[in-house]
Amino acid sequence: MADQVNSELTFCVCVNMANQYQANKLYKEALNTYTIIVKNKNYPSSGRLRVNMGNIYYHQRNYPLAIKMYRMAMDTLPNTNKDMKVKILKNIGHAFVKLGQFQEAVDTYENIMEAQPDHHTGFNLIVGYYGLGDYEKMKKWFSKILTIEMPGTEEMEEEALVTDVSNAPPPKSDPLKEYLKEQREKCYKYVAMAAKLMAPVIEKTVLGGYDWVLEALKVAEYPTIESEIELSKAVYFIKRKEFEKAIELFKGFEKKDKVKMAIAANNISFLYYLERDYESAEKYAQIATQHDRYNAKALVNKGNCFFHKEEYDNAKEYYLEAIGVEANCIEAIFNLGLVNKRIGNYEEAIQAFDKLQTILPSNPEVIYQLASIYEMCGSNQQAIKWYNILVTRVPSDPSVLQKIGSLHYKEKDEIQALHFYQESYRYYPSNIDTLSWLGIYYAKSDLHEKAIQFFERAAMIQPNDVKWKLMVGTCYRKMNAYQQALKMYQDANAQYPDNVDCLKYLVMLCKELGLNYEAYAAQLKKLERGMELRSDSMGYADLEPGASRVPMQAPDYPAAGAGGERKR
Repeated sequence: MADQVNSELTFCVCVNMANQYQANKLYKEALNTYTIIVKNKNYPSSGRLRVNMGNIYYHQRNYPLAIKMYRMAMDTLPNTNKDMKVKILKNIGHAFVKLGQFQEAVDTYENIMEAQPDHHTGFNLIVGYYGLGDYEKMKKWFSKILTIEMPGTEEMEEEALVTDVSNAPPPKSDPLKEYLKEQREKCYKYVAMAAKLMAPVIEKTVLGGYDWVLEALKVAEYPTIESEIELSKAVYFIKRKEFEKAIELFKGFEKKDKVKMAIAANNISFLYYLERDYESAEKYAQIATQHDRYNAKALVNKGNCFFHKEEYDNAKEYYLEAIGVEANCIEAIFNLGLVNKRIGNYEEAIQAFDKLQTILPSNPEVIYQLASIYEMCGSNQQAIKWYNILVTRVPSDPSVLQKIGSLHYKEKDEIQALHFYQESYRYYPSNIDTLSWLGIYYAKSDLHEKAIQFFERAAMIQPNDVKWKLMVGTCYRKMNAYQQALKMYQDANAQYPDNVDCLKYLVMLCKELGLNYEAYAAQLKKLERGMELRSDSMGYADLEPGASRVPMQAPDYPAAGAGGERKR
């Protein structure tokens, strides 16, 4: 029976079984099967299966064992199998990068670049030297990458020559051309990423680095990538708030292709909007939409210009058009919600922010807008619900906690209102509205000692406002601490001798204590002749704890859409 065993068939079955184990992520069984195969001396070509074993170890993040298997596989390959060796070397380099051993990684990538250079490996090599901080080597190998021929260059030149000679239309695309086109795009991508990575670091100044990269791309005739780097350079100026330099760079695209011009005009519009030059912002937004009507960010910027001019219907049209172009354009949906909120169309505003909340479920700004709109509609319970969700995202925001307390008070739930005002006070003990509410609440509850603590803190924050001292004095009077109340009123009168309310309290208290009040009464009578009595007396009967007068710090400004980086 042993003579009838077909070793080749057995080998095929075992390899396929191991492959299936690996495909189904049964790595232990796959490794056991591969091990049996490679240890069988009847299968002389089985050594290359160690590549598969290395891939499994790589997937398991056992990089040292993966490197060992890759090297053992390379030892079994003949020198004629150069392509396979290069692929294994790439995997070894990737494993070294994962281990953080950049020196070993760059040595491996350099061997590949010497034997069979390609753009992907060149990019990985530059990333390795970036990790090592060797900027001169980055420049050297970037120059090397620019000399590597792009895939399909010969075919494209031949096709162009035939078309020029025969004046015939270009031949239809075929799978090979599509494949070569895809490979060229990938190569351009690697060159562009390498240029963007190294430009800010290779020279002593960032601008020097960009200039070096742009010159290298210009010499190597990469106009498309050169334009991308110029855009990145302009974005660098934006980050430094050097808007004039950024605008100057963007204007350089006016004579280039329409796509780049649309991006540049959109960015110029965005910068002018930031500088509040709304006329110029609208002008360049118009140029951007003319060159590329399907640029959602340009449509958003155009809508923002109308929003600023309070032409809300026109702004709404552009936001809707941007959403039609790009259904998940975050800026357009957000601004559509704002414009509907501004014109009082709360139902549509809620629809917009509900949609945005499904896209950005954890975004505090979106959650706040939903809560705010429900509050404006008078749906306090819904507003409380969304503010509570917001608190889970920003638990230490005192204005949100204060807002929840205010809504609970409106709903006659003083216990919850007190809780949230206390939480707001814990995070921001200097907020006047919170101090006022808590002080008045405790005073109403006859807890005057606690009320005094909050009024005294308010007096420290606003020392020129007499009402806090009057409140402290009134608390002492309610506690029957008349001498302390009298002293507080007298101090207030000394600081503000023309305050009518303070004089009223002094006259009243002196009468109660049987003290001479004639001087205060005369002073009060004199003031009453010259001015009308204030309508808003600071007694407790006129002071009710209520909603906060301080809005949450999230103004309803439209979000701009930049062509380069999104700016919020």
